[in-house]
Amino acid sequence: MITTLAMTDTTTMLALFGAPGWLEIVALLMIGVLLFGRRLPEVGRNVGRSIVEFKRGLRGVADEIDEQAAAPLESDDQADLPPAKVTPDPDATSRSEEERFGEDA
Repeated sequence: MITTLAMTDTTTMLALFGAPGWLEIVALLMIGVLLFGRRLPEVGRNVGRSIVEFKRGLRGVADEIDEQAAAPLESDDQADLPPAKVTPDPDATSRSEEERFGEDA
């Protein structure tokens, strides 16, 4: 019983900073009006422009990623490599098993 009481007190203490109610929102709006006063429309306009510019930047990055993902891979790296050797090495086939694996084979 004591354990649950202690947990309840801790939960209550942590819940002190929960979501603001309507009274807190009204108080914050009044403080905002008092601080910014006549400049409030300008501040709102600048915040709106900032949000639009941020979204435009995100959209540009997303478009760039989509273009890179849709672009075919270029095979320039493979053009510099020599052709693959398809015939076996004649020196390797001429050696006997004793030479390759030792006398125990």
